[in-house]
Amino acid sequence: MSETAIRVQNLGKRYRIGASAVKEGGTLRALGRGLASPFTYLRRSLTQAGSSETVWALKDVSFEVPPSQVVGIIGRNGAGKTTLLKVLSRITDPTEGLAEISGRVGCLLAVGTGFHPELTGRENVFLNGAIMGMKKKEIRQRFDEILDFAEVTKFIDTPVKYYSSGMYVRLAFAVAAHLEPEVLIVDEVLAVGDLTFQKKCLGKMDSVARQGRTVLLVSHNMESILGLCQRTLWMDGGRLVADGPTEDVVRAYTQSCLQLASEGSSIAALDREGDGRLRFSGFSLRDGQGQPLEYATCGEPVEFVLSYHTNGEELRHVSAWFWIKNHLKKGILCFYTHVTGQDFERLPPSGQLVCRVPRLPLPPGNYLVDLSARAAGVQVDRVPEAARLDVAPGDFFGTGRATTGLGDVLCEQSWDLEA
Repeated sequence: MSETAIRVQNLGKRYRIGASAVKEGGTLRALGRGLASPFTYLRRSLTQAGSSETVWALKDVSFEVPPSQVVGIIGRNGAGKTTLLKVLSRITDPTEGLAEISGRVGCLLAVGTGFHPELTGRENVFLNGAIMGMKKKEIRQRFDEILDFAEVTKFIDTPVKYYSSGMYVRLAFAVAAHLEPEVLIVDEVLAVGDLTFQKKCLGKMDSVARQGRTVLLVSHNMESILGLCQRTLWMDGGRLVADGPTEDVVRAYTQSCLQLASEGSSIAALDREGDGRLRFSGFSLRDGQGQPLEYATCGEPVEFVLSYHTNGEELRHVSAWFWIKNHLKKGILCFYTHVTGQDFERLPPSGQLVCRVPRLPLPPGNYLVDLSARAAGVQVDRVPEAARLDVAPGDFFGTGRATTGLGDVLCEQSWDLEA
């Protein structure tokens, strides 16, 4: 194997957005206009192509990865991480620049990557191996190991179109990791699996790296990145912002996220999920008397206020919750209407959801807040990192001492001596 497993040089990927002739009335109608008036159709198409906009998903990205290195790739949604992996996996071609990989590549970029839904799990294992350039004998030698890892033995002769997303991911990762790739590329898709399987995958990636192979891992889980990767790339806006030791890059990235959240960017402009029937529009704090706060205080009462509006309809059976995440973006505290038996039977078109906490159990620090809501079990809105929460030192235990350095969450406690 060469001294460089992956080489990326001035890589760029551009997509065109905007009007197209085909979209106006459908393919057959556009074809009919083209046959009837070819010169008019050509002139209109060229005009529309010139007026459409382009967006660079990647721009001027350069780096090299030696063999046997585990490299993390982090960044906000839309930063260009998945596009980079698609180019490296040869799923899409770059617009400019160069991307080279030495050796066999195993990749897992989405649920069911490389699987044919009509084929059985067994057939897809052999299909994927063949795509990777393996002989049937090599695949047979690894087959039992793949089944044991994926835990889908009972369904291996069932067409994968009947698999759940978790089963898809288990088998797809097992194939990608066990067919001896020189380079293993894994996107955030592992988050679909349960915690036990995620742990197995992280252990397998570590094992692959110790065998002298290269791993690229995209993840929003900073703990996984810190635990597995010696080096991390931080991408933003399609560009490579930082490349260095994982601890340094993660620290810079999380500080950037906290800074963005503190600048008061409109929640409406942030990336989100859900069907849009409800949208969070604000997150603010009040003290125990309902007065506005700039920051919360450890051990003091606080009210979390989630402003929202709907699309005009009255929503029923609404549950809302928000996660508070630490500097590693790990959720450490969740407030949830459903577990307290306080879901909302109906919501008016706009208003505020208020969560009252008698004594805030968070130590001093800076935190990120994810907002979420469902209506009748359907996700209507989810806004990761919607806001920043600042917590000031306070006397949580009533001893006259400020509480610092005691972990992520504080708890009421008492001590006795029993002889």
